[in-house]
Amino acid sequence: MNHYSMLIAWSDADQAYVVSFPEWEAAGAIAHTHGDTYAEAVKAGEEMLAFLVDARQARGEPLPSPNMFVSA
Repeated sequence: MNHYSMLIAWSDADQAYVVSFPEWEAAGAIAHTHGDTYAEAVKAGEEMLAFLVDARQARGEPLPSPNMFVSA
């Protein structure tokens, strides 16, 4: 799998951990998922990332560049 970011934050409104995908949102793909626990959110996020990659590749579209951590 490519090295994409997942942002996981608690949502009081949803009473769940909501997952967003910064690189994909910057590329115009608005996708979110969630989980009742942090672990469930991670699993749902991994599944969503796989779906996003597969869908882009199936359409022959380029994948967004992953953000990389750079240490100081």
